[in-house]
Amino acid sequence: MGPEAVAGVVGGATYGERVDSTVDSTERPRGPRLEWTVVPSDIGPLLLAATPEGLVRVEFHAGPDRVDAMIGPLVSRLGGDARRPAPGAEVLLAEPVRQLRAYFSGALRRFALPLDWRLSSGFNRQVLQELDRSVPYGAVVGYGELAARAGQPGAAQAVGNAMGSNPLPLVVACHRVVENDGGIGGFGGGVETKRLLLALEGVLPQPLF
Repeated sequence: MGPEAVAGVVGGATYGERVDSTVDSTERPRGPRLEWTVVPSDIGPLLLAATPEGLVRVEFHAGPDRVDAMIGPLVSRLGGDARRPAPGAEVLLAEPVRQLRAYFSGALRRFALPLDWRLSSGFNRQVLQELDRSVPYGAVVGYGELAARAGQPGAAQAVGNAMGSNPLPLVVACHRVVENDGGIGGFGGGVETKRLLLALEGVLPQPLF
């Protein structure tokens, strides 16, 4: 049996290193299979992770120095055996990778992907699902308005917290949530990343440089 790429600390190997697949399975975390990769994009490298239930995590700024710190907590929380396939050999992530490329090329305006919501719960999940349902490409919504749509008028601050907790940014488009007075608001990926995404969708003018 040949080696496979396993994300995790197994026999001293760190995430992304190759380890022998003959290692006793009892030494590996148990749980649903987790596939992850890092893909280039117009806003920098993105970490994507998926389970058989769907896309479970998107993270910005996934440079080599940050990947281990990103994957470790994810594996611990999901309790799954994690694998990083070779580029082009994705299984669970094949469609997310394809759709992200189409989004950045301007050919895709709505993601059609199964999502694994286990990293979000309660009001956070409720408001993120409302965002995904009701705020399309090229539109924005205020924190207060989104709170009202989610059935919690007056909970603008809680909506801001929910956006900050979003495990699936870009796909569940928290960059489309802005301040009620028209300000751009904060963003976990950085305000400049938010500006670039809103410019891509035609909400803001494209930067000159």
